[in-house]
Amino acid sequence: MAQTVLFDPLLPLLVIYALAGAALVIVALSVWRGLSGWPFRLLGAMALLAALLNPSLQTEDREPLSDIVLVVADDSASQRLSDRPDQTAAALAVLEDEIAGLGMEMRLTRVADAPDNGGTQLMRALTELLAEVPRARVAGAILVTDGQLHDAELVPDLPAPLHALLTGRETDWDRRLVIETAPAFAIIDEEVRLTLRIDDQGAVPPGLRGSAEIEIAIDGQPGERFTVPVGETLELPVTLSRAGRNVIQFTVPGAEGELTDRNNAAVVTINGIRDRLRVLLVSGEPHPGQRTWRNLLKSDASVDLVHFTILRPPNKQDGVPVTELSLIAFPTRELFMEAVDEFDLIIFDRYQRRGILPMLYIDNIRRYVEDGGALLLAAGPDYASAASLYRTPLSSILPGQPTARVIEDGFVPQISELGARHPVTAGLMAEHVPVPGSDAPWGRWFRQIEVAEMAGQTVMTGAGGAPLLMLDRVGEGRVALLASDHAWLWDRGFEGGGPQLAMLRRLAHWMMGEPDLEEESLIVEADGQTIFATRQTLAEAVGPLRVIGPDGTEMMVELEETAPGRFTTEIEGAEQGLYRLIEGEEEAVIALGPAAPREFEETIASADRLAPLAAPLSGGVVRLEDGMPDLRRVAEGRNAAGRGWIGLTTREAYLTTDVTVTPLISAWMFLLLAAGLALAAWMREGRQ
Repeated sequence: MAQTVLFDPLLPLLVIYALAGAALVIVALSVWRGLSGWPFRLLGAMALLAALLNPSLQTEDREPLSDIVLVVADDSASQRLSDRPDQTAAALAVLEDEIAGLGMEMRLTRVADAPDNGGTQLMRALTELLAEVPRARVAGAILVTDGQLHDAELVPDLPAPLHALLTGRETDWDRRLVIETAPAFAIIDEEVRLTLRIDDQGAVPPGLRGSAEIEIAIDGQPGERFTVPVGETLELPVTLSRAGRNVIQFTVPGAEGELTDRNNAAVVTINGIRDRLRVLLVSGEPHPGQRTWRNLLKSDASVDLVHFTILRPPNKQDGVPVTELSLIAFPTRELFMEAVDEFDLIIFDRYQRRGILPMLYIDNIRRYVEDGGALLLAAGPDYASAASLYRTPLSSILPGQPTARVIEDGFVPQISELGARHPVTAGLMAEHVPVPGSDAPWGRWFRQIEVAEMAGQTVMTGAGGAPLLMLDRVGEGRVALLASDHAWLWDRGFEGGGPQLAMLRRLAHWMMGEPDLEEESLIVEADGQTIFATRQTLAEAVGPLRVIGPDGTEMMVELEETAPGRFTTEIEGAEQGLYRLIEGEEEAVIALGPAAPREFEETIASADRLAPLAAPLSGGVVRLEDGMPDLRRVAEGRNAAGRGWIGLTTREAYLTTDVTVTPLISAWMFLLLAAGLALAAWMREGRQ
């Protein structure tokens, strides 16, 4: 119970102030005139003014409330290292008992990793917890953490001490890999430089200081190991050999006793781009389809095209001296012997043997393909003749043997069953809108060179199901044979045309090793914490996808066929880090967020970030390794931390259950008192 004197004026305070002033003037005049009753006049005026102020006695019935202690438990990834979960659980159990023993309440909240690699948001959680309870009841806040918080600037305005119980051990140590700089793009066959560093933190054992091993692997292939110094920035030269996404994985093998190897790996994705694609187009003779190839290649600003056209064959007899046939001699030796390896793709468009290119040059082209080059033959009637390129050293690498028959009937090119799964021809029908009312997906062609399939894969067929487009891999290189010279009909829009641009562009890019057009590949992409995996294959079925998470756990995921030759799935990554996906012989790696999340940038338990926050609030930071501190009650404003103990402020909060207001003196008593004092003043002055 508590009692308080209240005043509830019967008149506005301004009026009461005016009356008080008037009373003082009257009393002053009485004193000036020497009237002996002025003290009674003063007391009477005060009695009347007191009556106007209406004093009352307020009596409250109060129910005391317990004080509240805010406890934030750090459950982030770094808190799951070593024996920190056990330390946290033991500390929370002791806190619950001791807080209850002090007659206080414990309000607990747990903090996991923040999304988008936000780290540990302890202060945000404390602010939210503080907003849920009355400030007048907060006796203190206690954090159970390793000290690695990432929102120290958001510390709330606490009305009580802030303490921290620090997990971890003094002997803890950790090693981590840091990628300082890495380009997003690089030109193929040109050197770029990455910078990285290996850092040691904590109490590193003497035998492990100074140097460490690092393993570097590209696109999931077996890696190479190197010994490098620790604590120094290293420059690593990298030269990409293929276009598209190149995933470079850096791994530092785990050392004995370190806290975690989650920060020992990093993934850098560099898109390989070609500076200029060099294409050699050799046209055997002018024909309508020649411009189709030229327009396709010239429309791409990244292509350097060298076009060699035979306008006048040597056997033509028109009396023109050979020295006057051209302004300059065509550099056949330089192109086909000395510089042939500089081309990314060689195209023979209706070329036949005319004695211009010696067999030695053609044999060098065969060698160029086997060493990793690309050769495309767009065949016309010349391929079926005695002067066919098949009757040269190229026959050993060409996928189709001519039968000497030329089919000159109209036919609609068809995608073969295999071609429906091959990236070069899969989905070609979606690239073209057929003529309304027509049953054919596209226009007809009218000439095809009959060939017998000798090797490779037939992805398109023509008249009577004969091979029309054949693809093959020879050694390190690739070969394609288009057994018709009528693709230009699609370009001209004959009978509605067809997807000649998409087909020829895909064909050219497949031959130059475009990763997205590989027949057998595992393509992975990420959006947030979701992994999208696509298994591209010529097989009719694939096995389950093996997924290895950042913590080493494995799971098997079934792939669903969403299109011929394309099997896809979506995987929700439980945590950030490096994931490895394997299906058959195909393997890919991808990182969700950084390979080493923010939680693992600093894993050693430290008070460096917490001490500046606790000190202004009279709190302290205590290592649990040294023992659980005692909890004590302290007066508000006093120091709340000492050796082996931490203090909680006594708040003495209460809940008012009933209020009673009683007038101190009734109004008629004030009037009677004022009248009596006025009479006493009159009698005193009357005697004089």
